[in-house]
Amino acid sequence: MKAVEARFLEFLKKSPQFIIPIYQRTYSWAERECRQLWDDILRTGSNEGISAHFVGSIVYIEKGLYQVSGQSQLLVIDGQQRLTTVSLLLEAIARHVGDSEPVDGFSAKKIRSYFLLNPLEEGDRGYKLLLTQTDKASLLALVQQKPEPAERSLRVAENFAFFQQQINGLNGELGALCRGLSKLIIVDIALSRDQDNPQLIFESMNSTGKELSQADLIRNFILMGLEPEHQTRLYEDHWRPMELDFGQEAYGEHFDGFMRHYLTIKTGEIPKLGEVYEAFKGHARNPVTASAGVDALVADIRVFAGYYCAMALGKEPDKELAAAFHDLGELRVDVAYPFLLGLYHDYRCGLLSKDDLTKAVRLVESYVFRRAICAIPTNSMNKTFASFARALKKETYVESIQAHFLLLPSYRRFPDDDEFRASIQSRDLYNFRSRSYWLRKMENFGRKERVPVDEYTIEHILPQNENLPAGWREALGPDWQRIQKTWLHTLGNLTLTGYNSEYSDRPFKEKRDMKGGFRESPLRLNERLGTLETWNETAIQTRAGSLAGMALSVWPSADLPQERIQAYRPQAPKAEGYSIDDHPYLAEGSSMYGAGVRDLFDEIRKQILALDPCVTEEFLKLYVAYKAETNFVDIVPQAKRLVLRLNMDFHAISDPRALCRDVRGLGKWGNGDIAVGLSSKEDIPYMMGLIRQAFEKQMGNGGAE
Repeated sequence: MKAVEARFLEFLKKSPQFIIPIYQRTYSWAERECRQLWDDILRTGSNEGISAHFVGSIVYIEKGLYQVSGQSQLLVIDGQQRLTTVSLLLEAIARHVGDSEPVDGFSAKKIRSYFLLNPLEEGDRGYKLLLTQTDKASLLALVQQKPEPAERSLRVAENFAFFQQQINGLNGELGALCRGLSKLIIVDIALSRDQDNPQLIFESMNSTGKELSQADLIRNFILMGLEPEHQTRLYEDHWRPMELDFGQEAYGEHFDGFMRHYLTIKTGEIPKLGEVYEAFKGHARNPVTASAGVDALVADIRVFAGYYCAMALGKEPDKELAAAFHDLGELRVDVAYPFLLGLYHDYRCGLLSKDDLTKAVRLVESYVFRRAICAIPTNSMNKTFASFARALKKETYVESIQAHFLLLPSYRRFPDDDEFRASIQSRDLYNFRSRSYWLRKMENFGRKERVPVDEYTIEHILPQNENLPAGWREALGPDWQRIQKTWLHTLGNLTLTGYNSEYSDRPFKEKRDMKGGFRESPLRLNERLGTLETWNETAIQTRAGSLAGMALSVWPSADLPQERIQAYRPQAPKAEGYSIDDHPYLAEGSSMYGAGVRDLFDEIRKQILALDPCVTEEFLKLYVAYKAETNFVDIVPQAKRLVLRLNMDFHAISDPRALCRDVRGLGKWGNGDIAVGLSSKEDIPYMMGLIRQAFEKQMGNGGAE
């Protein structure tokens, strides 16, 4: 490696040509980064006391490795964003100055000849900087002053327009801008492939520009180490089609998330948001994956990326499936995609019919919406969907999905009709995150001629105004304030209208009978309002009950006969036949009975079992196990105390009193890496705080979704 400090423009001038390899991400700076560079250049150029401004490094593979007709191509490992942005700024200046020269060396002819073009070369060799794909065509069109291509690069076009606008704002005073550009400093870092590892250097660099995404790192990891011809083939056959499927904007926004879902399917583990790249390297180096080869790996990623685009980005060609994916997408439940990707794969492979896939997606939608209405925390849903596929029986595909939903423990439950009916009537649905979603679903349920709900506004039948007009107070009675506070934002009092401003705070009968009022409304949600004489607490509750009944059909439950559910219930492990009497320190009347140990055990046992209905207790030979999905705490009775074994990582426990011990590898009874002793009832509240951490960690409440 050779690293030297250099003036940016001199570096551009002396370098024959920079090539952005296909494994690099596309140009991604947005206006924020361009504005920062612009401000830094003007500040530097306006202050004679500032001799230089450092903008980062340019890292490339040195000449001698890649030759094109004798002209060295410098393959850029890091610095594409700065090279491209400065090139756009230079072209914008060239167009503005023309034949004038506000600062020596900054006429249009000199700017293009020194920094943008190789005037004596032909074809691609005639350009200082060659980007990839649509970025390349857009930049070359600009420096040739030609119309932009049909498939333009949004970032190149938008940032060039930004610089043109900023230059116009200088009113012809370009001296500070040109001087500032000439003061830019970089570190020129030349690598030798024989001596340096470009991938390791790439991973360790901290760019002054946009942080690399996990997908950028993955693409570079796959392609960088391959021979150029192999790189090109993989990129053009698989990676480039994926980028086009996603689209320029969606690729940057969604591809990291897709890779996380893909790895969840393939590994059975959910990578943390910032560790997708590390998880991918582990997957790629897995003997099974590695034996299939990099071509098979990239081809598989492309297949699943197509599934994701169909489900999450509106690329599904079948209208019925597309509608189901759209509705689910409105609930913003990305954690369901690992499960759905597996279903979609089976659909494409002919193992699951279109109708059954649609039913499955609608079940997921009902599950997510019902839980949201019933205010059940979402923390556990990532694990629910990540492990869902293990419960499937593909010979009875949809039934096994229904059964698994119905067998989920209480913290992951599919709310039944009674719970959902009660919650949707009392829940604040006006401030609900998916307000437009539930209104659209209820209005259009069963309709072939769909109502464009987005063209309507939400209407409070009983107005929001805290100072209700006298007519409303009279209709509601002396308890009007309580009624308004209780029912204002609930299902029974909300509807849709195109006459929101006309309705205002008018009395109910006026809203009903006016032009465009409830009597004339074509909307299903307003059907019965035209027949009512008054609007009070009873009317709100009656309408809420009616709409709640409709909601049971809009978001149906996973309904299955009990005998069929039992067929899918996991078989409990055969009991070993131990009981509390088999533990000498707990057995009543035992000569080994420790002072207060049984009382201590009875109290903490009661509190552990009260954590959640899904918690079970099992007496084993040497300890007592408490489980949700698996053991989260085990109790080992001793003569004068109880030893608690917590099943979570020692480094993850919050233990302000530092009572816990790390017992990894010590071969003690019970499960888990943490041991803590309990000998006093006064310490039970603190111990329950520790136990609750282990329980919530298992429930999925301890990590990012």
